[in-house]
Amino acid sequence: MQDIDSIELSLFASRIEAVCDEMGAQLQRSAFSPNIRDRLDYSCAVFDAQGALCAQAAHIPVHLGSMAYAMHDIVARFDWHQGDQVILNDPFLGGTHLPDVTLVAPVFVGSVLCGFVANRAHYADIGATAPGSMPLSRRLDEEGVLIPPQKVCSAGEVRQALINSITQATRNSNDALGDLQAQIGCNLRGVQRLTVLIQALGVARYHRSLVALNAYAERLARVAFAKLAPGNYRYADVMDDDGQGARMLPIEVCIRVTVDSVKGGCIEVDFSSTAQQTSGNINCPLSVTVAAVWYAFRCLMPAQTPACAGCFKPIDLQIPDGVLLNANRPAAVAAGNVETSSRVVDVVLGALTQALPEDIPAASQGTMNNIAFGASKEQPWGYYETIGGGMGAGSRQPGLSAVQSHMTNTRNTPVEVLELRFPLRVTRYSIRKHSGGKGMHRGGDGIVREFEFLQPAVCTLITERRSQAPPGASGGNDGRRGKNMLNNELVPAKCQLTLAAGDRITIETPGGGGWG
Repeated sequence: MQDIDSIELSLFASRIEAVCDEMGAQLQRSAFSPNIRDRLDYSCAVFDAQGALCAQAAHIPVHLGSMAYAMHDIVARFDWHQGDQVILNDPFLGGTHLPDVTLVAPVFVGSVLCGFVANRAHYADIGATAPGSMPLSRRLDEEGVLIPPQKVCSAGEVRQALINSITQATRNSNDALGDLQAQIGCNLRGVQRLTVLIQALGVARYHRSLVALNAYAERLARVAFAKLAPGNYRYADVMDDDGQGARMLPIEVCIRVTVDSVKGGCIEVDFSSTAQQTSGNINCPLSVTVAAVWYAFRCLMPAQTPACAGCFKPIDLQIPDGVLLNANRPAAVAAGNVETSSRVVDVVLGALTQALPEDIPAASQGTMNNIAFGASKEQPWGYYETIGGGMGAGSRQPGLSAVQSHMTNTRNTPVEVLELRFPLRVTRYSIRKHSGGKGMHRGGDGIVREFEFLQPAVCTLITERRSQAPPGASGGNDGRRGKNMLNNELVPAKCQLTLAAGDRITIETPGGGGWG
């Protein structure tokens, strides 16, 4: 590896990351649905021949971390050939929740399998019991079409019957078909670009560059973790409820830090004291929990740390089977991907605050404020979005207002797009003033977003931080809790509502915690 100097390694890291960026740009521009084209609810990444993460674009943390964790098992299932693509959404076989559909394609140079490209995109409807495919479910089979890992393209031949069976089960088969075709094209572009890169370097040098990249990332991670004082750091928080009657479900972490004079910092993250899996859909498959933990520790690393498998090597997780963060089939998991992953970040950062009080911010809003709505009869349609809120303040700056934070990185759908595509109006969209926690530095403010429905519809809300406020840090005040209203009357944090024409849903999202 000594023949790969630091300049060449930096260029290599940028070139392989650019493959992911170009894949994402193509997917956005060719997708049909607002959820992918406008909200950018998708992610792209490159993996080596064994399924280890090589590079990713700056897309959705919960997508990318879960793919990085699960890809080894996915690629080991198949005998791969040029032109293959595998599709899946099974949360217990490498997915996150059913709306997130993943496509994986191998990259061959000659007869040598050199790696894989993959993309994951959130479908606004995947055929669940409620429009928008985020129902208040109790079982996985209520959450939509289950796609176990299987080839959707075999040696370049598209399995159209499989595509039809998936897309025709949704409420908008045209959008679903367009999005799936866009995902296939996205991977074809990734295969093309990565092949050019490997051919330019040569297969042997490409592999040596990956080894060097992972070694460099691991060194940076261990140096960053060595700044933590050795010891045990504990923190606990709760989920408001599971939508099925269980309330205040604890998530507790113990982070054990050791520092070796040769290796550097090592981290063990133990969730053994967390609540058992529950009836509602806030359960997490293991891959989602791993993604949240990896994201939190990635925030401690220098900005130039390559986003590859090496940077996560110093982290070991202890998560027993059957707990909320490692649920077993057939547990419902639709909200675990969005809501519980957010709380995992909160508790990991809360524990790290004890070790690095000046470096870790107060809690951000701690929810994605999920709203899904649509109709199932006559002219079926469905839509889903997450809504931003306040970011926690830090020791050097106030929190940002009206932003997506932590495990999500999506945009808002423009009002014009919503009103053109769906029978509704956005009657209010503003910053929720003074919702950030007070302190030496104030937490960011949340958002007020109000929808007026022009036709009857069904609406599902899956939200958190309605009972427990986002905590402040170092003496700062908590952010304000969020609230949901139907025609100015409070409704529960998680509920399904039958709406008449003229009804209005108002979401007021939480503010971030203050600092100091």
